[in-house]
Amino acid sequence: MSNVDSSTSPLIDIEDVNNIEEPMDHDHDNDSDNDNDHGNVNDNESVEVEGNPFQKKGRKKTSKVWNEMKEVVLPDGTKKVECTWCKTKFAIHSTGVTTQLKRHLDRCMRRKIALGGTKQKILSIESTGSDSAINVSSFTYDHAKVREVASHMILYHEYPFMHMEHVIFNKFMKTATPHWQKISRTTAKNDCVTTYEIHKKKLKLLLKNINRISITTDLWKSGQKIQYMVVTAHFVDKDWKLQKRVLNFCNVPPPHSGVIIADALHKCFIDWGIENKVSTITVDNAKYNDTCLRILKDSFALKKKLPLDGKIFHVRCCAHIVNLLVQDGLGEIGDIVDGIREGVKYLAASEARLNQFSEITKQLELPSKRLILDCPTRWNSTYMMLSTALEFKAVIPRYQERDLGFVYVPSLEDWVKVENVCQVLAIFNEWMRNDYIRAMALKMKKKFDKYWGECNLLMAIGAVLDPRCKMMVIEFCFPEIYHSEAEANKNIAMVREALYELYYEYVSVHTSVNSEGISQLKTRETCSSSIIPNEKFIVTGRSKFESFVRKADTIQPMKSDLDIYLEESVYICNEGVSSHFDALEWWKINNLKYRILSKMACDILSIPITSVASESTFSAGGRVIDPYRASLSTETVQMLLCGADWIRAFYGLKKGSEAEETSFKEIWLP
Repeated sequence: MSNVDSSTSPLIDIEDVNNIEEPMDHDHDNDSDNDNDHGNVNDNESVEVEGNPFQKKGRKKTSKVWNEMKEVVLPDGTKKVECTWCKTKFAIHSTGVTTQLKRHLDRCMRRKIALGGTKQKILSIESTGSDSAINVSSFTYDHAKVREVASHMILYHEYPFMHMEHVIFNKFMKTATPHWQKISRTTAKNDCVTTYEIHKKKLKLLLKNINRISITTDLWKSGQKIQYMVVTAHFVDKDWKLQKRVLNFCNVPPPHSGVIIADALHKCFIDWGIENKVSTITVDNAKYNDTCLRILKDSFALKKKLPLDGKIFHVRCCAHIVNLLVQDGLGEIGDIVDGIREGVKYLAASEARLNQFSEITKQLELPSKRLILDCPTRWNSTYMMLSTALEFKAVIPRYQERDLGFVYVPSLEDWVKVENVCQVLAIFNEWMRNDYIRAMALKMKKKFDKYWGECNLLMAIGAVLDPRCKMMVIEFCFPEIYHSEAEANKNIAMVREALYELYYEYVSVHTSVNSEGISQLKTRETCSSSIIPNEKFIVTGRSKFESFVRKADTIQPMKSDLDIYLEESVYICNEGVSSHFDALEWWKINNLKYRILSKMACDILSIPITSVASESTFSAGGRVIDPYRASLSTETVQMLLCGADWIRAFYGLKKGSEAEETSFKEIWLP
């Protein structure tokens, strides 16, 4: 048997998606790096006999052992026979006897592991929890399955492909199992590509059975100076669980106009076969997104009917709106914020300064041990910086007495303003207490009103479909939000009208589906009776009843699902359980009672009102495209980031806290 194979061959046929749980093909790494896996042989120990054309030829070897054995010459000139599997060497018998070699091949562990159908089974002893309870079972080392899971590990943990060649990692694996075979970086990359293709096919099959999909998308410039676009799909699965999947992390060449981005998104939707399933797209408030969404909305309107005629198609990211309006508000005390920020930078620039600052903190017996430097574009990190600075307001003037170069000392009046602003940002309902707070609030409200538009309608409908709220939350909040009672009533009526308009769209779809079912049933009955013309088609009582149910289901009752839902009282959770309430679970339990309305609730409640889900992928992108891997191709970057997301979903895992980036820098005092 030849020992030549392809170490970089795919683990399994990516077309055979249904068999992805089966062990993968038993390929062996044939890279030069992997020669040491078989007995730790290097170039100084043995050299293959190349053969001399002028040398007298010996007797032809006929034994099959020579398919798996070869002659080598050691550095001292001695000839030996070497097993191609484990690199064990044997003396060459003068008579040419091969019995010893045959015996070795029969018990060679590496040969048994590598050959399909002759795997070595090992007793595995597993404890079941108690000292006396032990399970003994046979264990088969499957290197192909190891390669598969290794690709999952690389994708999930964002490891470099080189990780599989690390010396101590391989020593660890060799200690864990003596049958471990080293995996080269090339094999690891190809295995990750295979895993990516497998799970892409699985995701396409999953999306094929989803009726409506919501999209979030955003642009990001990497350290490679390449602009990437992330596209994330949000939907509810058959088990009524909210799901999200990263579909694309692709390069979008400049210029980044609305037309270019619209084309890139449309291409993505066609590739995934969801161009007729996209119901909403959530984006930030960049100007090019307005153009992009207008183009897509017009394009989709020609092919299909968008929910509410596209009134909720364009969803503006609420997190981005809040950030913009708070940044406008913070402009009222911009000088104070800049002074505190520069002061933190000044202290963080020197360990000696931090030591001195820490000493004063200890003398005043203050509990806080950290300063925070914000990211100026993130209002929440600015709030964290200001609120933390308040804890050191007694330390800062004392530090200035020791360091005359420190000029960033707010006045008492400034500290009062900072404290009031922090209360506004923390609570968001004490806007009108002072003149500068009033000015701040007016700026924030102006920005808020600018972007409220369509988001108002979507969020209002979503709130009504929360059984704890229904229309009562609208009737309670709108008089507080709007200036006059007439304006509040007008907007309440608008929400109710939109709610019923959307509901009757779902009724229309439900009726047409049932009518189609009745038509198909009649066609089958006609075909069945025509097969045997001389015999009367037998209609059972059960089939009559099913036909009656289908017909009755198309007749609209006096009260609709929506009428009944709104007339019933709101759902009141047990005390302390409200924060853990799952609205989708409630609709799942009540879907037989509200057969049409539950489908509508399922689709609406799966719409994200922020683009945070897509933006969080950029944090992973920053780790994957680090300075050491800046030369990764755009295709490899997409494979790594999308594959990582799909593997997390495959195992039911979420990003660990260590994978999440904060929007501020903590500076710990000595």
